[in-house]
Amino acid sequence: MTHAMTDRAPMTVLCTNPVDDYCAATLAAYGPVRVASGQSEDVVSAEIADAVALVVRGSTAITDRILSAAPNLKVIGRTGVGYDSIDIDACTARGIPVVYTPGAGARAVSEATMALFLAMCKKVGFWDQQLKAGNWKSRYDHQNEDLDETTVGIVGFGRIGQMTASMARPFNVRILAFDPGLSDDAIRAAGAEPATLEDLFARSDFIALHCPLIEATRGIVNTELLKGVKRGAYLVNLARGGVIDGFDCLADALDDGRLAGVALDVFDPAPPDVSHRIFSDPRLLSSPHSAATSRGGMTRIFRSMTDDMVAILEGRKPEFVVNPEVL
Repeated sequence: MTHAMTDRAPMTVLCTNPVDDYCAATLAAYGPVRVASGQSEDVVSAEIADAVALVVRGSTAITDRILSAAPNLKVIGRTGVGYDSIDIDACTARGIPVVYTPGAGARAVSEATMALFLAMCKKVGFWDQQLKAGNWKSRYDHQNEDLDETTVGIVGFGRIGQMTASMARPFNVRILAFDPGLSDDAIRAAGAEPATLEDLFARSDFIALHCPLIEATRGIVNTELLKGVKRGAYLVNLARGGVIDGFDCLADALDDGRLAGVALDVFDPAPPDVSHRIFSDPRLLSSPHSAATSRGGMTRIFRSMTDDMVAILEGRKPEFVVNPEVL
């Protein structure tokens, strides 16, 4: 690969968290690839001055202040489809393209959704604990639930939502979808029944959150909405932590039986305060934003992001860019 920066002062590639071998080896053509020593605004601002490229992985916020400290920055790469942690307006004002990877991790997220649905309704963790505690007779006192002949509600019906629907259909379920960005005809064409958010929560036995975090979706799941949730429903959030209005509304819904189980992979802030009472509830399944970090999913994500970052550094058009007006 041609070194595009040979006539410039030595530049670096800064990463907010470790990257895979393909990303590191490819971007090394533009300068040493290094990981920031911390995630705070102060640390990143202090270490970005000589960066020609920035890889954003994790929840590090890329603010106007950080961008102001990066006079040499030519491109930002975001691992994943969510870019709410990046000040896109500030990037655009500085002419910095932000590339991302829509669809690259969709299958991994959808598989994780199904795994969590099944783990909760089949009480996988509970039965494991019972057997290891010697409680063989617990099999007579408790029963699993089924996905068969239930209703699955999907909030956000883009790539991930539609792939989740395709994985759920063989379980003989009805699919409801809420997505204000799609027409009812488009939702029907993708094999789901359009529903309002309130109707979806009132009718669904299993609910998956796959919407982006924007102003309209922040806190969209809240106490008021959960008042009307179908009793005994299971809720999975693999979208963004901010689409749920805190832990209290979920814990209250678990306490009175409106929700039978909750699975959370994303949090706001991240990492979460695990001293909250919901984390001592055995009906909560949680993970550190790891649902999409499968080997195959991350390979596709890093390759897509890296190739688009290189395209920009080489003066070519990238495939996926958040703010194409800067190109």
